[in-house]
Amino acid sequence: MPTDRSSAGDPARTLALLWRQPPGGPRRGPARALDLDAVVAAAVGLADRDGLEAVTMRAVAQALGVAPMTLYTYVPGRAELLDLMLDAVHAQTARRDTAGRPWRERLTAVAEENRALFAAHPWAAAVSTLRPPLGPGSTAKYEHELAALDDTGLDDVERDDCLTHLLSFVQANARAAAEAQAARRQSGLDDAQWWTAAGPLLARVLDPARYPRAVRIGAAAGAAHGSAHDPDHAYRFGLARVLDGLAALIDARR
Repeated sequence: MPTDRSSAGDPARTLALLWRQPPGGPRRGPARALDLDAVVAAAVGLADRDGLEAVTMRAVAQALGVAPMTLYTYVPGRAELLDLMLDAVHAQTARRDTAGRPWRERLTAVAEENRALFAAHPWAAAVSTLRPPLGPGSTAKYEHELAALDDTGLDDVERDDCLTHLLSFVQANARAAAEAQAARRQSGLDDAQWWTAAGPLLARVLDPARYPRAVRIGAAAGAAHGSAHDPDHAYRFGLARVLDGLAALIDARR
């Protein structure tokens, strides 16, 4: 279960930062050496390199070469900073122009865009966005993705449901891919090497007569994919099934 979630900070302060609304009243004191974008970029760089757990206010301040207390003059806390980070990477997400293409092609492009986002920023897939960040980057991303469901005959609620279903699948697959990569990095073994070591040990205790399906189908899947789980195959297979399911709804509405 994710330990980090968006929109966990103070709503008023978060929205003011996301939309770059100036604080009320004149600011006193010397000119500041940084700007908010530099703070967010440093935090995103830390997360990309070392994971989200590495992003603390102290670590970001150190990356920027300022005292930790200085950072609080830009961002009130880590929760608000996380929303700024997500909004920044959402704003930078490449968006294909698929206007005029079939809906299935348009939604495939949306899935690919989000998969690329999570590949570039694996930490983003681990954040719960059930309460989404409400900044301009995330809003523009949502607007773009909803356009993929134009002319499908779906009502507004169904369009949001379909997009949520698609993006939930992509996010779950991205998490699995990140976990597979972490397992390879931490163990020093790829999946084929791990199974070479574990397979003979499992064969000593696994009775094919008692578990015929598990043995037969598990062996067939492992031979086909080179491992118990191949995130790339799972993405291709799962995306096709998601789109097939949405097709049934869209065809019914049409």
